[in-house]
Amino acid sequence: MNDLWWQTLGEGKCHLVLLHGWGLNAGVWDCITPELSSHFTLHLVDLPGFGRSGGFGALTLEEMTSLVLAKAPEKALWLGWSLGGLVASLAALTAPHRVLGLVTVASSPCFTAQEAWPGIKPDVLSGFQRQLSEDFQRTVERFLALQTLGTESARQDARRLKSAVLAQPMPSVEVLNGGLEILKTADLREALVGLKIPFLRLYGHLDGLVPRKVAALLDTQWPESSSYIFPKAAHAPFISHPEVFCQQLLAFRQVIL
Repeated sequence: MNDLWWQTLGEGKCHLVLLHGWGLNAGVWDCITPELSSHFTLHLVDLPGFGRSGGFGALTLEEMTSLVLAKAPEKALWLGWSLGGLVASLAALTAPHRVLGLVTVASSPCFTAQEAWPGIKPDVLSGFQRQLSEDFQRTVERFLALQTLGTESARQDARRLKSAVLAQPMPSVEVLNGGLEILKTADLREALVGLKIPFLRLYGHLDGLVPRKVAALLDTQWPESSSYIFPKAAHAPFISHPEVFCQQLLAFRQVIL
């Protein structure tokens, strides 16, 4: 059955769509949903092929975004973490009239390192793709560990991410490879230059997957957007620093309403 798992909770007038990252599911938001549900009507989604949204194979970024848009509320604030940031960004580009504001978390419009652009080396992503077919579980665990590396609560944060993965059905190798292919090839840098809706970019100072240099470059290239770097966070600031994360999000909500 090809259907997205979608849960709506909370009582706030502002709708908030939350999109997780590669290999994970909506369970990653459990640490902040109690706080946010009193301010927003939350829409928790397992991206196609991930968690409880089974029945999908590898999809393109465009296909993934189209499926999420089809179930999303008519007007909402969209927040995407990592891979989810690309989906949220493309939703804002595709249907700007439906997106009150865009928040990307530890995400990049172009994850792959290029000339004068910091990011993940292409051979690292290709290596993960090769390793998936050899040792599926260990590869996913390695990727999760990278996301918390360097933080004061790294082990605890990695355990939280791992428990979110293990609590729901694991994605197939095909779906995981498809997600890595999106991270390898997507480039929304030029497309997002003209985005007119409110746009907040959140980063971790210690993030090894989305270098903090990206924030400074985009501050110049996208002057209409704003950014904030969590000083002691890595790739999952909402897990390592949930209180400050929620404060940033609520302050942004005040701007758009």
